Amino acid sequence: MAKDRGRPRTSTVLWEGVQRLLTEAAADRGGDELAVVDLGGGTGGLAVRVAGLGHRVVVVDPSPDALAALERRTVEAGLSDRVRSVQGDATELSDLLAPGSADVLLCHGVLEVVDDPVAALRAAHDTLRPGGRLSLLVAQWPASVLSRVLAGQLAQALHVLSDEGRRWSPHDPLRRRFDRAGATALAEQGGFTVTAVEGTRTFSDLVPPASAESDDDRALLQQLESLAAAEEELLVLAAQLHLHATR
Repeated sequence: MAKDRGRPRTSTVLWEGVQRLLTEAAADRGGDELAVVDLGGGTGGLAVRVAGLGHRVVVVDPSPDALAALERRTVEAGLSDRVRSVQGDATELSDLLAPGSADVLLCHGVLEVVDDPVAALRAAHDTLRPGGRLSLLVAQWPASVLSRVLAGQLAQALHVLSDEGRRWSPHDPLRRRFDRAGATALAEQGGFTVTAVEGTRTFSDLVPPASAESDDDRALLQQLESLAAAEEELLVLAAQLHLHATR
C-alpha cells in the first residue's frame, strides 16, 4: 500500500523553515526567548527541539497518553522547566490559554483532522499576540494522487480525485487534504496573512529505499529537498505545505 503522505513529521527542510520563522519572530520581539504554542504537539518531538533553542513551549493536545509521553521526553532532555502540557482540542484553545499570550503558534497536521478548521485557526489567531507568527503545516492532495499511482494503487488515486475531502478511501485516517490555494484561503479566513509557502517531503516518499541507502545518496536527496522547497513549480509535488503567516 502507498505510504500515508499526510502524516506529519519533522523533516530537515521543515525544521529549517520553523527555525527561520522563530528567528524572525525573535527579531520582531527584540529578544531571544519566545512564548511558543505547539497545537496538537502530541509527544513533543517538535516542542522539545524548539525548547532546546531556548524558547518556552506549551503543548496543547487532546490525548493524555501523548502528553504523558511528552512529559517523559522533556525529563529525559532536561527541559521540563521549558515545556508544559495542556490537554484540550484545537477549538478550545481560546478557553485554555490567555488571548495574545503566544509569540509563535505551531499548527502541524491539525487542520486535516479537526471538526472545523476555520474555528481552529481563529482560536489560534486569538492566542497569538498582534504581529505573532503562525507555522501551519498541511497535507497536500496532489502528492497523495501521485504517490498512489506510483505504488499501483489506482483505485485510491481515483478516490482522491473524486472525494470532496481528497481522501484516498473511507478508511483514510485524515478527514481532508489541501492544496496551496485552499490552504492559503483557509489561513486568511482565520485572520492570518500568509507570507511564505514552502514544500516539504517533495521527493523523499517517492524514492525507493534502495536508492537512498548510502550516505552520499541521502545527502543528495536532502539537497534536492532543500532546493525544491522554495521552487514555485515544484510546490504542487510536495507531500506537505509549510505556510508562514502573521496575525
